[in-house]
Amino acid sequence: MGNKLDNQTIASISDLGRRFSDTTILMHEAIAQKAGLSGTDHKYLGLLMQKGAMTAGDLAKLTGLTTGAITGLVDRLEKKNLAKRVFDGEDRRKIMIVPNTEQAMTLLGGIFADLQHKMVNLLSTFSDDELTLIKTYLVATIDVMNDVTRTLQDTDNP
Repeated sequence: MGNKLDNQTIASISDLGRRFSDTTILMHEAIAQKAGLSGTDHKYLGLLMQKGAMTAGDLAKLTGLTTGAITGLVDRLEKKNLAKRVFDGEDRRKIMIVPNTEQAMTLLGGIFADLQHKMVNLLSTFSDDELTLIKTYLVATIDVMNDVTRTLQDTDNP
């Protein structure tokens, strides 16, 4: 299934990957600024919304941030009513960080609606086979990035 890649192809794809990554960061920073957030707070809010309520320790483990940084993050999200601290119903010693998805969607939904519309228009230009290839590439890339992330986290915390 694999190809023998030449250096020029590898360099070209690597360059496109870097440009894609940089453009993604810049776009999300612009979205965050429009919503009155930092780019980091915006992305971690998205993770919290995707994963659901969790403890500060779980959020620290997921993000690689220190517990002190998580405290600051949650403080900022609470100020904007985008998350809140709630005592766990089964263990009152445990505090859960709960995203306020409704408020987040009110704040960010309009911004993402335009992006979603443009992405749907772009995706509609590809054939079913091309869409399958794109999905395969993205899933494999996510797996590689998760593997590298785990390796880096494991070497940072022996």
